[in-house]
Amino acid sequence: MVMIMKKESLWEHDLKKEKIKELNGDLETDILIIGGGITGLSIAYELKEMNQKITLVEASLVGMGVTKNTTGKINYLQETIYGDLTQKYSLEQAKKYLNGELRAIEEITRIIKKEQIECNLEKVESFVFTNEEKEMAKLKQEKKILENFGIKVKEHTNQFKYAISVENTYVFHPLKYLYALKKILEKKNIEIYENTKIVEVKKEKETFICLTEKYKIKAKKVILACHYPFFTLPFLMPLKATTEKSYIAALEEDKIEAKTYITSKNPCTSIRYHQDKEKYLIYLRNSHNISNHLNEKENFKKLLNEMPEKKVKFLWSNDDLITFDKMPYIGKIKKEEDHLLLATGFNTWGMTNSVLSGLIIKDILLNKENEWIELMNPLRTNGLNNIKEYTKNTLYSLKSFIGNKIIKNKDWYDNVVYTKIEGKNVAIYNDGQKKYRVYSTCPHLGCTLIFNEVEKTWDCPCHASRFSLEGKCIKGPSRYNITYKEK
Repeated sequence: MVMIMKKESLWEHDLKKEKIKELNGDLETDILIIGGGITGLSIAYELKEMNQKITLVEASLVGMGVTKNTTGKINYLQETIYGDLTQKYSLEQAKKYLNGELRAIEEITRIIKKEQIECNLEKVESFVFTNEEKEMAKLKQEKKILENFGIKVKEHTNQFKYAISVENTYVFHPLKYLYALKKILEKKNIEIYENTKIVEVKKEKETFICLTEKYKIKAKKVILACHYPFFTLPFLMPLKATTEKSYIAALEEDKIEAKTYITSKNPCTSIRYHQDKEKYLIYLRNSHNISNHLNEKENFKKLLNEMPEKKVKFLWSNDDLITFDKMPYIGKIKKEEDHLLLATGFNTWGMTNSVLSGLIIKDILLNKENEWIELMNPLRTNGLNNIKEYTKNTLYSLKSFIGNKIIKNKDWYDNVVYTKIEGKNVAIYNDGQKKYRVYSTCPHLGCTLIFNEVEKTWDCPCHASRFSLEGKCIKGPSRYNITYKEK
C-alpha cells in the first residue's frame, strides 16, 4: 500500500495557527476550564458575561485534539438515537434529548451569525440509511418517533434499501469556527493558555489546586472539558464509557451535494461534502471499539480499498467516547457541589453536544432551571441497561491489556521492536534514518502501547491516549510523556 496523501485532517491543513500563549507563572482564577477543544471554548463563550475571572488551559494547541479530527456535522439526525433512548428510558426522555440537539443547533448558528464567523457554514439535508433488510424496521420506527415529535421526515427507497432524511441540519469547518471563537474570548479578557498541561487536581478546603508541569493554578471552580477526563477518581470514567475509533479520508471531488449520509448502525459509514478552495468528499468508515482491530495499517487499507486512492488527499483517524446509555455526561460530579463540573461522552455527536454543554453548565452555575441538567447528569444511574455494554467493554479492554502484554512485537510491524532496557519496557521505531525510543507502557493505567505506522504515533488500545514519535503526550487521558531518557 503506497500512501502519498497527507496524514493529517483536512481541517488543520493550511490553516494559519495564531501565536500561542503559554502559562508562565502561578495564577488564581474564579473558573478554570480544562480543555481547549470545541467543548471548552463553547463553555467559555456561554460564561463570558458572568463577571468572573475565567481561565482556559489546553495541553497542546486549541482545537488540535478531537475537534480537528471530526467530520464537522451539526446534526440532530443521529443514527437511531431516538429509538434507542425510547427503549432505554422513555419517549419523553428521547424528546428532551431532541430538544437539546435542536437548541444547540439554534445556538451555534446564532453565534456564527452574530459574530460574523466565516466557517463554511452550510445548511444540508441529512440522511440515515441502510442496505440491510433487518435494519429497515428500526429506521421506520425512528421516522415514526421523529414525526411524533413534530419533525418532518422523508423516506427514500431508490438510492438505498431504505433511508430517512430531515432538513435544517448543517456542516461547517470546525477549526475556522474555533479559531474565531478563541479571538472573541480573548477580547472578552478570558485568558487562554496553550501547551499548558494539568497533571493533577487537588481540593484544599473550598479551592482547587491545579498543577501543571511547572506552575500552580488556584481555582474556585473547575470545569473538565477534556475529551477523556484525565483522572480515575472520583468519576471512574473507564467503568462508564468506551472509546470508538474511526478512519477518515478526504477525496478530491467534482460534484458537491448539500447532503450528509450515515448508516443506521456500526460499523459506521459517514459521508459529507466540503467546499473551500477545493471540493472534497469526506468519507468515514470502519468504526470499532478501540481495543479491537489493532493493526492500523490494515484498518487504513480497508478504508482506502473502498475509494480511488489517487483521489485521496488527506487521511486521519478519530476517537469518540461512547457512553453505555448513549447520553452525554454533562454536569456535576458531586451531587451537592457545583465546584467541579464535567462535559464529555458525546457519542460521536460533539458539535451539538459541546454547545449544549455550555448552556447546561451556565445554568448550573447560575442555579437556573434547565430541562437537560437531570437528563445528562453524570451521576445518573442506568441500572440493567448498562450491564451488557459494561461487561462487553471490560472483556475487550482486558483482552487488549493482557494480549499486548504477552505479544508486544506484532507480526504486522515492519520497523518496530519492543524490548527491555535496564529493566524498563521500551519500544523502538526505525524509520531508516533515525531510531525513536520510547517507554512502551501507557502512564494512564499501564496498558502496552501499539505503534500506528500510518499516522506515526504511539497509541493506547485501552483508553486512547496518544504520543508522538519522540514520546510527547499529544492526547489524554494520560497526563505524562513516555520520552525515553538516556542514562
